[in-house]
Amino acid sequence: MTEVTYFPFAEYWWFYAGFTTMIVTLLILDLGLFNRVAHHVSFREAATWVVVWVSLALVFCLGLHQYVLAKFGAEVAKELALEFLTGYVLEESLSVDNMFVFVVVFGYFGIPREHQHRVLFFGILGALIFRAIFIALGSALLQFQWTVWVFGAILIVTGLKMITGGSSSVDPSHNPAMKLLRRCVPLTKELKGSDFFVRIEGRLHATPLLACLMVLEMTDILFAVDSVPAIFAVTSEPLVVFTSNIFAILGLRSLYFLLAGAVHLFHLLKYGLSIVLVFVGLKMVWLNRLFDGHFPIVVSLAIITGVIVASIGLSLLFPRPPEPSEASPAPDADVA
Repeated sequence: MTEVTYFPFAEYWWFYAGFTTMIVTLLILDLGLFNRVAHHVSFREAATWVVVWVSLALVFCLGLHQYVLAKFGAEVAKELALEFLTGYVLEESLSVDNMFVFVVVFGYFGIPREHQHRVLFFGILGALIFRAIFIALGSALLQFQWTVWVFGAILIVTGLKMITGGSSSVDPSHNPAMKLLRRCVPLTKELKGSDFFVRIEGRLHATPLLACLMVLEMTDILFAVDSVPAIFAVTSEPLVVFTSNIFAILGLRSLYFLLAGAVHLFHLLKYGLSIVLVFVGLKMVWLNRLFDGHFPIVVSLAIITGVIVASIGLSLLFPRPPEPSEASPAPDADVA
């Protein structure tokens, strides 16, 4: 992996501050200008925003390449740019797995599509904070060799469990966030518009919108246990880890609205993700050492992209036969 020397935080704190300010500004514009009024996000609108977020990530990658090229030379510039792309593809692919949970959680709480954007906005805002904390901790812990082995083992075990464990069920009612919320504040049975809190007879109540948000936040923390170590298998440069992770999360909302109605079609995706997790785990504990400390990043990008594309393609070529009790949801219908 790349040595953690190119962008030390003490020297490049201004970049982290500027990048974070830019991201917060984009999120404020997103909610305060483009999505100020709750509405049903159409397929066309979601597709447009997917293109916007992916384009921003690619423009950033190009800018990173040009900056590193001028400062450190062509070899380092190529390596870091490819590490960013590989990390971005990896995190975006792992984020797709979150969508299966999104569908279940939104259906459980009966959140209509016009309010789902608001929940995902604040959910992703929280995810950005928690990912930044996890990345900072990961950067500090990876200074010790034993943590590399631990992170790699976590990824391998998680990947194998995804292959052999069958379909994982999600029950929001047993989520720790739900139990904590019920202990702290009464919960209304029905939505109150787009409000997270309401006052009933002078007493503050939480709405299902807040409960849904907390369950999604807790779910993302659990996903981060896999995704953050995974990206450290690609690069140990904190700036690359941070930026590729953030761009992947930013595009997740639009990707959800684009694919939510068809997410059930990707039944083989979990096997592709499991292979990717096992691969990056092996990369941390064995393959990097086998290749003098750094497995070729071009090969990593090809394997990760190829496996994900193949799993999606095979899912569409060989659709899962519907179960007798399984009803196919309409693309834009709420999942009850």
